[in-house]
Amino acid sequence: MLSCFVAASIIGILLLESVNYIEHYGLLREQSETGRYEKVKRTHSWNSDHVIGKLMLFNLSRHSDHHYNGSKHYQLLKSLPESPQMPTGYPGMVILALIPPLWFSVMNTKLKEQ
Repeated sequence: MLSCFVAASIIGILLLESVNYIEHYGLLREQSETGRYEKVKRTHSWNSDHVIGKLMLFNLSRHSDHHYNGSKHYQLLKSLPESPQMPTGYPGMVILALIPPLWFSVMNTKLKEQ
């Protein structure tokens, strides 16, 4: 029982951290001369407009709208055209992140398009 709990915990932590990495990779906020960062905008996290991910992950794929307006309920989150889009849905992005050379090739190309 303990080994199943530890395994489930490790998988859960890895998924949580992978998704956090995927949602924010390479998107930076500008820092002013005073050292303060600009306000969070819709362009500071990745979105994924894939239908299955939207339904299965309770609009997690509309992450940019959540960052822009954190008090908005997940059912009301919408896709924002100015937000950067992931090349695939979350399952594909997690698999892509597990292969670093492929991840950097795809995502760095995507960042240059922004």
